[in-house]
Amino acid sequence: MSTYAELKQQILDYTETDSNVLTDTIINDFIKHSELKIFRNADLDVFKKHATTPLTTDDPFISMPGQIPNDFEFVRWIQLYQAASSLTNSTLTQNQRITLIKKDSSWLQEYAPSRATTGVPKYYANWDHDTILLAPAPEAAYTIELAYNALPTGLSSSNTTTWVSNNAPEMLLYACLVEAFKFLKNPQMVQMYEAYYKQTLQPFVGEQMGRRRRDEYRDGMPRITIPSENP
Repeated sequence: MSTYAELKQQILDYTETDSNVLTDTIINDFIKHSELKIFRNADLDVFKKHATTPLTTDDPFISMPGQIPNDFEFVRWIQLYQAASSLTNSTLTQNQRITLIKKDSSWLQEYAPSRATTGVPKYYANWDHDTILLAPAPEAAYTIELAYNALPTGLSSSNTTTWVSNNAPEMLLYACLVEAFKFLKNPQMVQMYEAYYKQTLQPFVGEQMGRRRRDEYRDGMPRITIPSENP
């Protein structure tokens, strides 16, 4: 476990500098850049979020949730269902779910060249960073459930611990030291701590993206091959 204050002091200790060289503002940038790096290197369950929102009849566009662009990053999947039995123009039964299929926006525009065409949406595409396009446009005010990835609130003086700082403090430290020695223009130390970061990242990713996503009943227990010599 590592708190914001502890991590900040570790960065100063490892770099053998003080707050006159690495100010709080500079260290906060190191931490932010490192958290973004981990976000892109490891697909953690802590990054997963879900949101539901009602659609607007005849409107094929949906705005993404969160504090755009700081929260929402990308869609994992989308399901559509009828949450209210009062949707008299709906072709779905109440709570019947449909998983939408992702396509390119150019494909959607060929599939439904007129956005006035309505029906039960079957496909979706990224329209821009914070908007998705449905095809066809919904003929009723369905509800969508959106699974997406979002960067959690970062480590700071007002948010003194995070899931990563609690569960992978050494990996976060090494990532920050890479940024710190880049700032201090010490390429040899950058190379060393980049190697340390990758060494800690590999088993962490194996746990988070491997073991956490396995089902022992179906997949069996993880096994390590042990070589044996011929008698």
